Amino acid sequence: MAIQSFGLGKIFSDLYTVFLFTQSDIRLALIPVTLFAVAAAPLSSPLRLIDTVLWIWLHSLQCDVANQIKVLDEDRINKPSRPIPAGRITVHDATILRWALVPICLAFSALYGVQLTFVSLLMLLFTAWYNECDGDKEPLSKNVLTAIMYGCLEMGGTLVAARDHTQLSLTGQIATGLTVAVFSSTLHAQDFKDADGDRQTGRRTFPIAYPVISRIAIGLAIPLWSILLALMWELDILSATAFVAYGCFVGTRFMLYRSGLDDKRSCKYYSTWFSLHHLFPAYWYYYHGNNRHPSLAFVEHILNGFIVV
Repeated sequence: MAIQSFGLGKIFSDLYTVFLFTQSDIRLALIPVTLFAVAAAPLSSPLRLIDTVLWIWLHSLQCDVANQIKVLDEDRINKPSRPIPAGRITVHDATILRWALVPICLAFSALYGVQLTFVSLLMLLFTAWYNECDGDKEPLSKNVLTAIMYGCLEMGGTLVAARDHTQLSLTGQIATGLTVAVFSSTLHAQDFKDADGDRQTGRRTFPIAYPVISRIAIGLAIPLWSILLALMWELDILSATAFVAYGCFVGTRFMLYRSGLDDKRSCKYYSTWFSLHHLFPAYWYYYHGNNRHPSLAFVEHILNGFIVV
């Protein structure tokens, strides 16, 4: 009995260690990407939700493990509770896990067809580019690569959730493209809270390279994206007003409140704002169905504005 208890305890401890690799991504990746997949697919059946979450989590895990092996010195300062700096797993064992996840992710994706396997392969290649090929060294490439990987998560999750695993709907394609654009231009909102640790490890991020411009950029980008997204998805006046007001609040916080504690709180508000817009494809389907597509509706708005003028 003692041996069995020890064995179960070790298994649960190892599973918890694996979970800790992705803990920080639950709020910004797992939950919003799952919501996006369910909304953009739309979900073919309730049981498919389990597969969708598992696919998203596995691909987030392989990306997180690869990244946390590389940024060990940074994590010792900024995130000492992560598995490697906390001593729950060695770098050697984490490296084995990192490369073992590659065939696991590909094999799981292959169950759903060629298209999902291709998305999985793209995710793996961009992960290697970001980590092993030092794509995270420069602010611009860091933001763009992270946004592309996030888009791969959304495409993959949506394909798993959908009844048809071979293609995304036009609405899903537009929504994914919007997310990549939004994330690549606002991603550095997460870097403000880690600036001190990044600076000590020699890492260059937008808040370090351009401390003033980066705050102005995020302060303007979030409200502007809020307005654009509200128009693009044709939100009703109440929802649009609330979303734009919240975006203005988040952007203003980053410009006015600049302490480490303030930046951590602002980052949480940003995560909520970023998650909210993942629900807009569901809003579109509910109110507009497949009669029109968001991009065409937005063009109509622009043309109507010119006509009025």
